[in-house]
Amino acid sequence: MATPGATTTEGAAGALEVGVRPGAVRLSVKVRPRSSKTALRGVEAGALVVALAAPPVDGEANAALVVALAGWLGVRRRDVTIVSGETARTKIVEVAGVAPSVVAARLGVGLA
Repeated sequence: MATPGATTTEGAAGALEVGVRPGAVRLSVKVRPRSSKTALRGVEAGALVVALAAPPVDGEANAALVVALAGWLGVRRRDVTIVSGETARTKIVEVAGVAPSVVAARLGVGLA
């Protein structure tokens, strides 16, 4: 997800692209539903990879993604919004009230 004002954060498996918006950040997330447990799996091709225990039916995986990201980033669930890709495995997620450096620190990736 290359966006104007994007900040790159480096993780063990690649670089996470974080788009800066007024009062929020946007990041690309690749979900792997029906995994054995919900967990952060690293970075792949600029996107955060998240394994979700929830199945991809009736919005369960999307709800689980929002809950997981809110918990990992220390924000309220209502601050996490799926901007695009609700029915796709690759999604654009906006998180309000956090800076790119906070995202990097809380997800365990370093700033470039």
